[in-house]
Amino acid sequence: MASLGVNIDHIANVRQARRTVEPDPVSYALLAELGGADGITVHLREDRRHIQDRDVELLRQTVRSRLNLEMAATAEMEAIALRIRPDMVTLVPEKRQEVTTEGGLDVASQRQALQAMVSRLQGAGIGVSLFVDADGPQLEACAATGARWVELHTGTYAEADWQAQPRELARLCEGTFLARSHGLRVNAGHGLTYQNVEPVAAIEGIEELNIGHTIVARALAVGLQQAVREMKALIQNPRRDPLFGDLIP
Repeated sequence: MASLGVNIDHIANVRQARRTVEPDPVSYALLAELGGADGITVHLREDRRHIQDRDVELLRQTVRSRLNLEMAATAEMEAIALRIRPDMVTLVPEKRQEVTTEGGLDVASQRQALQAMVSRLQGAGIGVSLFVDADGPQLEACAATGARWVELHTGTYAEADWQAQPRELARLCEGTFLARSHGLRVNAGHGLTYQNVEPVAAIEGIEELNIGHTIVARALAVGLQQAVREMKALIQNPRRDPLFGDLIP
């Protein structure tokens, strides 16, 4: 059964739209945990478009589940992670012009540099996950870096139409199997919603789903605690896809 990491970046988006002090993502992290979140995820971007340094520092002091810091693989971000020491770091690709993260990290082309960073972070007691597409060579490269986790990019699945979605779901199933065969633990996320999360939650071997935008959107109607409860219920009791639900032993 997968756990739920709640990404609260979009709470900070609302605050930064007015450059004011509310809503404070730190207090909303507590509400997410009260709703059943197993972890809190934030992405500290290089341009600080939403989450700020003070947010990460205060979250490290207040989060009682686990704190997952998404970040680019840069010297600046590594220094911040080593100072703040989140429970986990997820290395993601980052472009200044993108609205949100687009696709997985190209680990194969920068394996040596990532290997050194992974070694330093894990040596400091910080778990490291690499955000990648469900692609065989990339997963093999992830294992070669020494990272213990991967997070499979589910955006292509989430954006696929009804004809292509079964194929993308099968790719995620196969990617989970391949990652685990390389000794990697598997998380997944990006673009998952209340409408499409259940088939992914039913994949054996996925340990955690990181979900943000759809929960924050739902929270506008029902409140954050209830929105988290509803998502967690879907993850814990997914209706298995009759075609793909049991591919992974």
